[in-house]
Amino acid sequence: MPDRPNMLIVMSDHERADVMVPESPCPTPHADRLAAQGIRFDQAYTVAAHCCPARASFMTGLFPSRHGIFNNVMNPTALHRGLYPGVRTWSEALAAQGYRMGFTGKWHVSSEEGPEDRGWTTFGQVTATGYSPRHSWDQPAPSRQQRERNLLKSVWAPRNGWPDVLLCGISKGTIEGTAEHRQTQDAIEELKRLSQEDTPWCLYVGWSGPHDPYVVPEPWASLVDPRTVELPPSYGDDLMDRPAIYRRQKQLWDQLSPDDVRQAIACFWGYCAMLDHLFGAIVGTLEEAGQGQNTIVIRTSDHGDLLGAHGLFLKGIPPYEEAYKVPLIMRWPAGIRQPGRTCRSIVQLMDLGPTLLEAAGAPALEPCDAQSLMPIFANQEPDGERQELYCQMNGVELYYTQRIMRVGRYKYVFNGFDFDELYDLEEDPYERRNLIADPELAPVRRMLLERLWEWAKKTNDFIDNAYPTVGLVPLGPHPELRR
Repeated sequence: MPDRPNMLIVMSDHERADVMVPESPCPTPHADRLAAQGIRFDQAYTVAAHCCPARASFMTGLFPSRHGIFNNVMNPTALHRGLYPGVRTWSEALAAQGYRMGFTGKWHVSSEEGPEDRGWTTFGQVTATGYSPRHSWDQPAPSRQQRERNLLKSVWAPRNGWPDVLLCGISKGTIEGTAEHRQTQDAIEELKRLSQEDTPWCLYVGWSGPHDPYVVPEPWASLVDPRTVELPPSYGDDLMDRPAIYRRQKQLWDQLSPDDVRQAIACFWGYCAMLDHLFGAIVGTLEEAGQGQNTIVIRTSDHGDLLGAHGLFLKGIPPYEEAYKVPLIMRWPAGIRQPGRTCRSIVQLMDLGPTLLEAAGAPALEPCDAQSLMPIFANQEPDGERQELYCQMNGVELYYTQRIMRVGRYKYVFNGFDFDELYDLEEDPYERRNLIADPELAPVRRMLLERLWEWAKKTNDFIDNAYPTVGLVPLGPHPELRR
């Protein structure tokens, strides 16, 4: 085991997993180089396609049912604004072990605490930390005309009585004027300072991009010609065999032309390429400081973006792979055997905390729902649970209840607000056919629901209320009562 490693974590917001795969049309040479020197995880998932619960799970190693962050903590619809009492974060554990902890960028874990309350020393601009009790009508949004003054080109989705939605645009500014560039420069200066010390360190950089609107300056905006962009395979999905809320959301995006969608995808990819360029600057500084050998470098995101899949954009309640799969690449020359591998086991974003603690020789979090990835670093076979995935979605600014249970090729979606979904990801990787009513798959449905209840019990999930109006999972939690 090498000496206690340094840790560099770069997390973006809304960045899809398929941006950083080898066949992606989006150029990410610095992420590709990192993968060639480490491990690319091609089945890494968030716990919820929503910033706050995803980031809280990342920080705590717990499911939302156990850490207490269920939706956006920063507005009046928050179900809970802070972590449950007694919940600890891995950053506190590292700080207790003598690590220097540096944080810049997006927090979005709690509106009652900031990173400083959880072991971090902040620098530069830290965002998404406060709570605003105001309603939207107290803070009128800038008009479309005002926002277009700073754009060379843009795609909008009109709404009646609401502000029109700016989906993407080409900025008149430069990369130097972006928040991500400022955060990157701050991180580079902090990295230079930390590298002069003898104490091990952990540096977190939280970019807000490529979160919508996908507004990016040149030359990144024109890096991909929209005319060459292929529409997603599921773009024409009418969603008629899916919950009605998806079709209601799709009404907004149906106003866009196929060329609008291609432009949005091109801007998104340009945004991601710009972030990769900035990531290269951070890793380059690490190498120049001579600390690359014993530093764990992590490149990831909190969740994905539908980006035209099923005709939808952004994230939230639709349970599709594009929103739930996240990029995850890790490099640690001193600690990863046989670098250049792709790990095809299911892992979750919240597995990163236990991994970092084990690498540092720090005590594990207790309780913890996640698993360390250190066996994968050693190129050992993962255990059986690595073939399963459980996700908890409790709504966004509107309240919903949704659970995802995946075992191998099959994925079950329990929708408290409408009928359920079942997908065969091997035969239908783009989730275009809901198999929930297929009589031949009745044994599969039962198996998935039984596993769902096992995970719900293990994570103290709260979907087991037996009252008739809310006990809606088709198979109940009590084995002795099942038929």
